[in-house]
Amino acid sequence: MPSLDAILRANPEYVDSLYRRFLEDPGSVDPTWALFFAGVQWAENGREGDGREGDGREGDGREANDRSAGNGRPRAVRQGAAEPVVLTAEGALPEGIDEATIAPALRIYDLVHTYRSFGHLIADLDPLGGGAERHPLLELAEFGFTEDDLNLVVECSAYTGLQQGTLGEFLDALKATYCGTLAVEYMDVADVAQREWLQARMEPVRNHPDLVPERRRSILRELIKADTFEETIHRRFPGAKRFSLEGGTALVPLLSTMVEIAAETGVDEIVMGMAHRGRLNVLAHVLEKPYARILAEFEGRPQASEAQGHGDVKYHLGYSRDHKASDGRTVHLSLAFNPSHLEAVDPVVEGIVRAKQHVFGDQERRRAIPLLIHGDAAFPAQGVVSETLVLGGLEAYRTGGTIHIIVNNQIGFTTDPSDGRSTRYASDIAKIVHAPVFHVNGDDPEAAVHAADLAVRYRQEFRRDIVIDLVCYRRYGHNELDDPTFTQPRMYERIEAHPSNSSIYATRLVEEGIVEEDQAEALRAEARAELDAAHDEAQRDDKPPIDKLVGVWEGLEQAGEDWSAETAVSRQTLETIARSLVTVPEGFHWHQRLERLMKQRAAMVLEGGDIDWGCGEALAIGSLVLEGTKVRLTGQDTVRGTFSHRHAVYTDQETGAPYVPLNHLAADQNIFQVVNSPLSELAALGFEYGYSTADPWSLVVWEAQFGDFINSAQVVVDQFLVSGETKWRRMSGLVLLLPHGYEGQGPEHSSARLERFLELAAEDNIQVCNLTTPAQLFHALRRQIHRRFRKPLIVMSPKSLLRHRLAVSRLEEFTQGGFKPVLDDGEIADRGAARTLLACSGKVYYTLLEARRERGISDIPIARVEQLYPFPEREFEALVAGYPKLERLVWVQEEPENMGAWRHLRHRLERHRPEGARLLYVGREEAASPATGSYRKHQTEEKALVDAALAG
Repeated sequence: MPSLDAILRANPEYVDSLYRRFLEDPGSVDPTWALFFAGVQWAENGREGDGREGDGREGDGREANDRSAGNGRPRAVRQGAAEPVVLTAEGALPEGIDEATIAPALRIYDLVHTYRSFGHLIADLDPLGGGAERHPLLELAEFGFTEDDLNLVVECSAYTGLQQGTLGEFLDALKATYCGTLAVEYMDVADVAQREWLQARMEPVRNHPDLVPERRRSILRELIKADTFEETIHRRFPGAKRFSLEGGTALVPLLSTMVEIAAETGVDEIVMGMAHRGRLNVLAHVLEKPYARILAEFEGRPQASEAQGHGDVKYHLGYSRDHKASDGRTVHLSLAFNPSHLEAVDPVVEGIVRAKQHVFGDQERRRAIPLLIHGDAAFPAQGVVSETLVLGGLEAYRTGGTIHIIVNNQIGFTTDPSDGRSTRYASDIAKIVHAPVFHVNGDDPEAAVHAADLAVRYRQEFRRDIVIDLVCYRRYGHNELDDPTFTQPRMYERIEAHPSNSSIYATRLVEEGIVEEDQAEALRAEARAELDAAHDEAQRDDKPPIDKLVGVWEGLEQAGEDWSAETAVSRQTLETIARSLVTVPEGFHWHQRLERLMKQRAAMVLEGGDIDWGCGEALAIGSLVLEGTKVRLTGQDTVRGTFSHRHAVYTDQETGAPYVPLNHLAADQNIFQVVNSPLSELAALGFEYGYSTADPWSLVVWEAQFGDFINSAQVVVDQFLVSGETKWRRMSGLVLLLPHGYEGQGPEHSSARLERFLELAAEDNIQVCNLTTPAQLFHALRRQIHRRFRKPLIVMSPKSLLRHRLAVSRLEEFTQGGFKPVLDDGEIADRGAARTLLACSGKVYYTLLEARRERGISDIPIARVEQLYPFPEREFEALVAGYPKLERLVWVQEEPENMGAWRHLRHRLERHRPEGARLLYVGREEAASPATGSYRKHQTEEKALVDAALAG
């Protein structure tokens, strides 16, 4: 029996299952396996055939291979034989043919399969040398061959690069295809069609592109411009940080090829995300940001992005432009702004692309594509990468496949790969989504161009992720101020002696007669002259124009003094929404308790009762979609609601079919997309942030299962949500619903870290609210869309208040008025008798209110600050003025003193303290943990703060 030990050892159960399928129907398995199993049938010598004709059935839709002779069964050609030997239908050998004749035919399939799977192990991938030239799995003896068999003529119809030839010719073809400067990992892709698609495009050309001379000269031109750009900046701005691309400038022709192929395959927009390494070079040569603007940033001159806000360093900035491809099509290119958290931009880009696909009506997800450029140290190490990869396979987050490029410097800042990852390749994490990986030697730009071509076409054909691992090096340290020889002396000794990418390629083209040596030098001189002219321009005093809101943002403006909005709706609209809550398709099988709940909820509106939190939220969403606004609500267990309060999707109790009542309000409404996210915060929130920046006309809401879990997404909050507008002039109207409130559920389920958001609040960057009524939530959500600007909204949303008998609103609160940042106390009859005013926010209000009623206190008003930031100065001033004899202004909170709103609001409250009155704090004492884990202690603490507040 022939040897397929490598495969059998790897997964014998899988091979056995394929064999059983083959016995039932040879056409049901991959042709390579069918040919192998046909040999197994022969080797077993006695198994009865099933009378089928192999797998060579017509109309099976597979890639065309030459299987006509022998119906796809294995064949061997003996040296000197005129005709191939073909197995019979029953798997038996023709009379007079022995095992020695047929065995090579079977072993050649083993050889092909193993090179496809493991050829990358001996590929020429490292520009600095040192790669393995041999591997035990690929030795001839592993397949039962010797050096004496190299002239043996064999045939393998499953190999598209060579149908028949000597063993030596097959080895040469396989090594050229899978072991050169471009190696591929793709055999773990489960879909046969995808593997065959790749094989059909790699094997016939030996994974070497057939480029016309002009294209090769243009690649040289791109490399020279890229290298000269870095050299010029290094010379003119010594010591300036630029995170040079030298050593990896093949990235530039790689990306330019992607843009051209994208245009050819119908792409309208490419959204790119990348960290620092090579960012300036990509901005200059792929997005064509003018040299003068980049050099002006080195000179420290203000740019458009800095005209308002504080701006960011040059290697964080983004850019966009329209690129006219060679076929005349226009592709819009944009590079997202990115902070120093290297991979945090990944889900943001995915969200941007998903929003653009929605705006385009791109349901096939072919017109807008994401392109992420990673570092080799960050890609396997940062968890947001795997989180983002997982998002890509989910319907609510799918963007139709992402093209990933790893700029593999073979080192982190100072960290060697052996200390930075536990996998062979930096790309191995992508195997969780079975993405094909192209490993490319960065010194071979033609291999990089070929990989780029294949990657874009594969993505467009199958709408799945694909990875290019561009193995290169960095000429200098992590930045140009760093000396890497402290920690990698031997590596940098090789780098110092290694020619640049453009020099190597220029020598190659000169040797092949594609260019003359003086032509290459002329290209370098031309690139230097262009940069020198740009530097002269950059030193002038004129400033570029200030960017304006354009594209989908046209019609919006910067926030001014007026943050109000008309948010009330008609009673008729509310009744339409209420009726939809109890209207289901004919034959729908309700959950008994859900039906009762929704009838109660509808009656709140139709019969004029008290409207609870869940109903108020549904009215806000329903009114927006009726007005033509898309609402996207995602989060962990959000569909039903963590506290079983939402029930946005009804599930038929017999069929399991979903039904979303708010998507059946009117024929011309927009959609309500409500999604249970994976158990992710960082990537999930980053995705929604990105979505909100690309589609300002949709209400985008992310809800945490518990507000405490926002900790895991703090990078998105700090680097994007609260600072994106002032750093990059990128507005967002994203809403965060963060369940918050001290219910005795312990330190992990009490605090959404209100104090952190208030610490980050400045320059009117965000809104932070701790709401207490359904009507307030209704108006707060609706004003996100009805204002002429966008600001993130952070809502400390409730838990117990979802069903609290006092946390309700009347119908007229929805049909009249709007959001109120401060709510006065309506139960105080004699306002002149009040000596103490309690100010608070959130759930603690109802705790104080019930205690005050129980104790019969009538002279201590309790006011609610519903919007903590921007602090409502005028409204709070008016509140205090309404109590003319105050002696004490008391801030009451349920959080410990070092948390919550107290330390943020103290100086603001001090400004509004009446003359002669004292400002006091009532709440829990300072603590390292947000809350106690003992319910009994929680009750004791709560009683103590209530007693202190109401003591007068």
